[in-house]
Amino acid sequence: MRVEIVKLLKKEGKLSSKTIDEINQIDIHDFSSLVQEIGKEETEYISASEISKDLNTKYIGKELFVFNEVSSTNTLARFLSMNGIADGSVIISEKQTNARGRSGKSWESPLGGVWLSIVLNPHVDYAKLPLITLATGVAVAKTLEKIGVENPEIKWPNDIMINGKKVCGILTEAITKLNTIENVIIGVGIDANLDVEDFPEELQEGTTTLQKELGRKGNENLLIKTFLEEFEEISELFDHEGYEEILKEWRKRSYSIGKIVEVREPFNKNYDAYVLGVSREGALIVEKIDGTLEKVISGECIIKN
Repeated sequence: MRVEIVKLLKKEGKLSSKTIDEINQIDIHDFSSLVQEIGKEETEYISASEISKDLNTKYIGKELFVFNEVSSTNTLARFLSMNGIADGSVIISEKQTNARGRSGKSWESPLGGVWLSIVLNPHVDYAKLPLITLATGVAVAKTLEKIGVENPEIKWPNDIMINGKKVCGILTEAITKLNTIENVIIGVGIDANLDVEDFPEELQEGTTTLQKELGRKGNENLLIKTFLEEFEEISELFDHEGYEEILKEWRKRSYSIGKIVEVREPFNKNYDAYVLGVSREGALIVEKIDGTLEKVISGECIIKN
């Protein structure tokens, strides 16, 4: 994390007067105010003032930090969350050079997408963490419905699909101390005003963009604003233990239920199964070929043709 923070500060000219030895002697937490200062500067494409104007939330997005380019908004959110930024703060970047996904996957996020992370202090135990990812998926799907996307679907656990192709990914990470969850970082990446050709060749077949599906470019600031409002609405349900309502909304939009999948779990052999549903804890319930039922808590489910 330190290397990424120092690279950002050097790129923005905040450490140009210091030698390498001087930089190495600075405690990483002392960089926080400089990072926040950069996040409050004007950027070319994403406008904090446009997002904030008439933003109908109580706390989500009331503190916005917008950057031209970072390695990963989740990494930056993690750093800032350890240095006292407010609950509901949002970190946005126009580009990411080393965006992170599940299973350690990384890629570049080009200009034209929506790349953001939300810092939450949800006061929940580990068992409820998968539900945060599902709730975020519902918020993204509702956002896409509001801007004119027909039938966006949610692929367990963290992808939003349009016409069978991925348009958004979600990465939820917990920051813990002494077995207690201090913060949760929720990263969201939406392929908005992009061409499919902007992505690596190996990803193009299974990827789509809002620009392609809607046949037009959209307003990224309005998209972010709408999502933050939808996210707060669903997070309030979460805070008041409205888990059944969240799961009801998720199940209505499920891309996974009723399909044959290949289950890939950490440290287990892959196997094929039929998806029956999702549990109250957010685990996927599948039936294996031998008829036994399994709860898939983490991993991937690859849809079989």
